[in-house]
Amino acid sequence: MARTYLLLAWTWLRASAQYPVPLVMMVLGSFVLTGMDVAAIWIVFGHTRSLGGFALAEVMFLYGTAGVSFGLADLLFGNVDRLSQHIRAGTFDAMLIRPASAFVQVATDRFSVQRFGRLAQAAVVLAVALPRLDPPWSRIWMVPVMIVCGVVIFASIFTIGGAMQFLLTDAPEVSNAFTYGGSTLTQYPLTVYGGDLVRAVTFIVPLAFVNWQPALYVLDRDDPFGLPYGLRFAAPAAALVLALAAALAWRAGIRRYRSTGS
Repeated sequence: MARTYLLLAWTWLRASAQYPVPLVMMVLGSFVLTGMDVAAIWIVFGHTRSLGGFALAEVMFLYGTAGVSFGLADLLFGNVDRLSQHIRAGTFDAMLIRPASAFVQVATDRFSVQRFGRLAQAAVVLAVALPRLDPPWSRIWMVPVMIVCGVVIFASIFTIGGAMQFLLTDAPEVSNAFTYGGSTLTQYPLTVYGGDLVRAVTFIVPLAFVNWQPALYVLDRDDPFGLPYGLRFAAPAAALVLALAAALAWRAGIRRYRSTGS
C-alpha cells in the first residue's frame, strides 16, 4: 500500500512540476498565507507578556508542533476530505475496480504541492521556538513522538470525515470543524478556552493529545486543569484508538456504499 501511495503521489507531483512557476507561487503563497497566523500571535504579544499563562516562545512551540502535525496529515491524507466530490461525479466507482486501495487513490488524487508551504512555515516556527525554550534532552524526546501522534490523530479525523461522506452530503463541512478547526484550536494554549471544551477535546475528540498534554511534559508545566499527570504520555494510545475507529468507519462506509450508476 505504501509503494502504491508513493507511486501515485509522485505521478501527480511530476504532472504539477510541468508548470514550475505556478508551482513555486502556490508554495510561497501558502507559506505567506499561513504565516499570517504567526503575525496575529505577534500582535497579541505586542499588548501582553503572556497568553493563557504561557510566554511567546511556549505559544510558538505549541503553534509549531500543531502546524507540523496538521501540515503532514493534510499533505498526506487531506484529499480524503474530497470524497463526496468523487461520489457525486461517479469517479469513486472507477477507483473501486482498480487493483489498488480506494483509500490510497482518494488520498493521492491531485496530490497538491501547495500544502508544502503550510508545512514548511510551521517547521520554521518550531525550529525557532525550540532553541529559545532549550528543553532538557531528558524531555525533548517527546517532541517527535507528539508530532507523529498528531499526524495520526489528524489523519484519523480526515478519514472519519471521509467515511461520513458515504452517508452525508455536507459531511466535509462537519469534518472541517474538527480538522482545520482542530488545527487552529491546538495552536494556542488550551487555557484560553473553557474547562468544558478542554475536557471534550481530551476525552471525546482527543485533540488535546496533538500537542497540549505532551507539551506540558516538554515544558515541565503543571496541568492548569488538574488532569492526571499520566495523560502527558497517553498520546500514542489516543492516536491508536482513533486510528482504529477511523479504519472501522472507512470499512463500514465502503460496505454500505452503493454505486451512483454512472
